[in-house]
Amino acid sequence: MLTLFFLILPALVMFIVSFSRKKSAKYLLSFSTFLILIPVVKIFNLPKPFNLLDNYLIVDKLNSYIFFCVSIVAIAVSFALLTLEKHVKVKEREYHRFYRFFATFWIGLILSILANNMGIFWIGLELATLSTVYMIKTNKSPIADAEAWNYMLVGAIAISLLLFGIILMYASAKPILGEEAMNFSSLLANASKIPSPFLFEMGFVISSLGMFIKMGFFPMNLWLANIERASFYPVGALFSGILETAVMAGFFRFSEIAMKVNYPHLVGFTLFYVFITMFIVAFLIYRAKDFIRLFALSGIEHMALIAIFWVSGGAFAALLHLGAHAFIKPALFLSTGVLESSGKYHFSGALKGYSGVKGKIFWFLVGLFLLAIISLPPSPMFFSEIYGFAAMIELAKQSDYLLLMLFIIILILILTLVIFYRFIHVYQMMKYEGEAIEKKVYLSEIIALLIFVVALVCLMLPPSIEYLKSIT
Repeated sequence: MLTLFFLILPALVMFIVSFSRKKSAKYLLSFSTFLILIPVVKIFNLPKPFNLLDNYLIVDKLNSYIFFCVSIVAIAVSFALLTLEKHVKVKEREYHRFYRFFATFWIGLILSILANNMGIFWIGLELATLSTVYMIKTNKSPIADAEAWNYMLVGAIAISLLLFGIILMYASAKPILGEEAMNFSSLLANASKIPSPFLFEMGFVISSLGMFIKMGFFPMNLWLANIERASFYPVGALFSGILETAVMAGFFRFSEIAMKVNYPHLVGFTLFYVFITMFIVAFLIYRAKDFIRLFALSGIEHMALIAIFWVSGGAFAALLHLGAHAFIKPALFLSTGVLESSGKYHFSGALKGYSGVKGKIFWFLVGLFLLAIISLPPSPMFFSEIYGFAAMIELAKQSDYLLLMLFIIILILILTLVIFYRFIHVYQMMKYEGEAIEKKVYLSEIIALLIFVVALVCLMLPPSIEYLKSIT
């Protein structure tokens, strides 16, 4: 119970400080975010699994890894927020309001990521979703207000699907588990005994649709890019590095159970859904005209790959890819504050016009992040995609639909090549075309990007690789 208190304490401090009118409050808010890491490191190093709150919140290797990743993202975003007003017009009151809902968002994440109960997972995810609506509205503009309401509607659809699916899964196992049918661990241990597997599968599909919609999958591919375009750029970093990661953690939990109920059905559903999603997203990326939309749509592609790697038996590849995405994509979103200086959203010349040591470090790091997100070595995504697609091919060899699965795998690879070509073209436009407009880079932004660089390097160290392999 004490550990849970220390996990929530930084968010409570952040919430209280956000009501302060002092100028120093900005730095106190940033420091309160840094405090998040202390209890997270503690639970990361404790023997696992252990009960954080009875049988409702449990810490194991999987969720402690995910929680550690999102904590790094939160700290880096807080550094970038120190210079938010240098790039966009934001009132001090709105800045504090952003942190107030960020604190609420963080409590929701604690509940959803560490939940061993489907109901608590749903409550945590809903709390995180509602708080991000107000974070979007921090940007006082008609477009941001409209997109916040759009997000509310889409989020309501997604969370309703998730809740309905949870009800069906609970009903499928209640005859043998009673109230324990809400617990992930109980469902996983008794998956083969569920008396109504069809009912569970229907619940899983409906819940997955809700989670996929929250990540921008088919058929609602554009809403995520629209709200990230309308809001301030740190919101995009929080969505891509934290919220999408937490939603994917939920998919991991549900799919672990579905694997034991009917594995072929799980693979078929996920493979089909991922293919349709990537088919649409690849060509939306090809037509993207600004950084926010490019990065938002790219995030959908990577979430789709993580999902299919996971269900194909490439758990290590999925987790490595998830961590790499959680660090690279927020770094790119935070970079847009500088790349889109003076409201210029075009790609041409975006990597020109930087002077001084900070400017040179900035364009060098952004260039590396752009190349890393398309899986060029030595990016962790290069290795995760090799392991992931190898797992998919191995699964195809063991199935009764070898040619069909190989055909779909080849099509997915072709779609990733389309995205690869687009990013390379954008990189060339940024570096070699257009005028050099002078842009200002601040120390806190460099620190934020360097945090992500260190995190990516640590992710590739042998102890980290062994930890990821030991999770499953």
